[in-house]
Amino acid sequence: MSYGREVRNRTAWQAMAQRPLGFLLSSWPWRALAYLISGVVVGAVTLGVLAAMIVAGVVSLIVVVGVVPLLATALSGLPVARLERRRLRLVDADRTDDPHQPPAEPGLRSWLRTRLAEPATWRELAFTLIFTTALCWLDLLVLGFAFAVPVILIQAVLQDPAVWPWAIPGGLLLSAWPYTVTSWAGARAALTRIILAPRDRELGERLTEVSRSRARLVGAFEAERARIERDLHDGAQQRLVSLSMRLGLMRLDTDPESPLHQRIGEAQEQLATALAELRDLVRGLNPQVLADNGLVAAIEENTSRFAIPVTVDVRLPGRLPQPVELAAYYVVTETMTNIAKHSGATTARITGRHHADVLTLEITDNGTGGADQGAGTGMTGLADRIGVLDGRMRVSSPPGGPTLIHVEIPCPFG
Repeated sequence: MSYGREVRNRTAWQAMAQRPLGFLLSSWPWRALAYLISGVVVGAVTLGVLAAMIVAGVVSLIVVVGVVPLLATALSGLPVARLERRRLRLVDADRTDDPHQPPAEPGLRSWLRTRLAEPATWRELAFTLIFTTALCWLDLLVLGFAFAVPVILIQAVLQDPAVWPWAIPGGLLLSAWPYTVTSWAGARAALTRIILAPRDRELGERLTEVSRSRARLVGAFEAERARIERDLHDGAQQRLVSLSMRLGLMRLDTDPESPLHQRIGEAQEQLATALAELRDLVRGLNPQVLADNGLVAAIEENTSRFAIPVTVDVRLPGRLPQPVELAAYYVVTETMTNIAKHSGATTARITGRHHADVLTLEITDNGTGGADQGAGTGMTGLADRIGVLDGRMRVSSPPGGPTLIHVEIPCPFG
């Protein structure tokens, strides 16, 4: 699809997996390298500061003052976690929200009570200990394996040509550093996000109310859509059918050779076209095949009328909840509309699976790429609809293609 500025891969892992060669020319390897190098530096500095605070706290406990450095040690995870959330943006473009709640009252005492009572504070302290004692040293180990070991091997060959076979693994290791560094950086970032990302209970009432308000909006939209569909089907569509029949009767009463007969025929043809378009509109508003036969049949019926070949590989264990089927169906129809209008594609593919209580849909095309989720193509609305169901939609569409729409919707089955 091509309708706006470039939508980049959201993570270094995605860039490496989807475009292995183009990945080498992108900024992702260097961003992953910066992530690991900064991890080593931050980890070493943090370890030194923590050690100093612990020693100072233990030594000065005899005069009670040691409580202050020990308290600072307990809260040390706060600045470290904040810095880590910022560093994550080097290899993962998705923002990680701060899990901490504002204190109930102003003042240092209230702030301390709030922070010490939050599970996130102690989770961040645990991460800080893991970071300083293991992760930063693993970063250093990976960097050494990617750069130091190959340099040592190549240097040994330069000093003694008789050991020239060692230059082969040295050269291979050095040339593979973008993949080595990015693989570990991706795994490291994923672990960091798992530990530092806020839990639902930490987001509290704000998340609950936002989800409820979005659900109300989508519910109101569905009710209005159903009302419009009924009005079109029972009102305008029936009147057009009646008008077509009257024109047919009028045409029978006219001379077949007369200009009036011909004009009535042309009017009938235009009316038939308008009626067909209206029926397509009604079918899109409330697809009967979706209600009767489920998501797979609805997708196959929709793509059967598409202008280019579409491969449908959607395998589901049975009927899914109606909100999930509706959301998935509109993702497919809106995406296929965008492909037809903007992509210049010659083939498309729709893949769907239900695994581990998650419905996954992937829609790909071989078009010109450059799809933009925020360029007014209806994809933002689709993302909001999916978000109501606690799902997510990702778009990968580099210039030149291909375009991939990846959707995940939580959907317990059975």
